[in-house]
Amino acid sequence: MTLKDSLLAEFSHEMATTRRVLERVPEDKLSWKPHEKSWSMANLATHIANLPVWSVMTIQQDALDLNPPGETGFTPPSAAKSSQELMAFFDKNVADAQKAIEATNDAELLKPWTLLNAGQSVFTMPKIAVLGSFVVKHIVHHRGQLTVYLRLNDAPVPSVYGPSADEEGGR
Repeated sequence: MTLKDSLLAEFSHEMATTRRVLERVPEDKLSWKPHEKSWSMANLATHIANLPVWSVMTIQQDALDLNPPGETGFTPPSAAKSSQELMAFFDKNVADAQKAIEATNDAELLKPWTLLNAGQSVFTMPKIAVLGSFVVKHIVHHRGQLTVYLRLNDAPVPSVYGPSADEEGGR
């Protein structure tokens, strides 16, 4: 089995789970925040929906500077204004990521990748590690936050790694 095959299996599983969570975002609660310092539900969900595309950047580039000196830095996408927009954005980014992963090879996945901020290195790791941590685990982290947003808004929480209280067999 190649590295990309292993990565694709994990990526596909986590994206299917993430899609189930994003599908539960109530359209009438997109502006809701649990705290004034928190993201709105739309901003958090849009961030999650955007993260798969970082797979493409990781595979196709050897570095990313979030704030390149003398240039415009990274600008996150605008928050989704509807459930339909959110899901279309997520599905496109997942499809683009899967294509990029399928088109790569082990040699490329073992190359170092560097995250920079204003020209300063934040970290360097093999691309396969970036995809596993900076992309997949990053999505899982924020997906967990989103399930709390759902619970606090009485939206049903789907099964993630086991049953939820809102699905058959849950607590």
